[in-house]
Amino acid sequence: MISKLIHELIGIYIILIIIDAVLSYFPDLRYKRPVIMIRKIANAINDPIRKIMPRDLPFDPSPLVAIFALKFFQALW
Repeated sequence: MISKLIHELIGIYIILIIIDAVLSYFPDLRYKRPVIMIRKIANAINDPIRKIMPRDLPFDPSPLVAIFALKFFQALW
């Protein structure tokens, strides 16, 4: 039962990371309250990854790394 709950929460977190990545292409929505909340939730895992990734890449790979890490953790659980 706990295992299923953890799988669902990880799935929801992955969806929020994807939504945050898509919303980053719409700068006019940046200051809307729901977008700010989604960004805060997604940045909880993206910011530590950004600190260790090289800064000279042409795009931000932190959402991809976060999703792969969460899927790996989900598979182990």
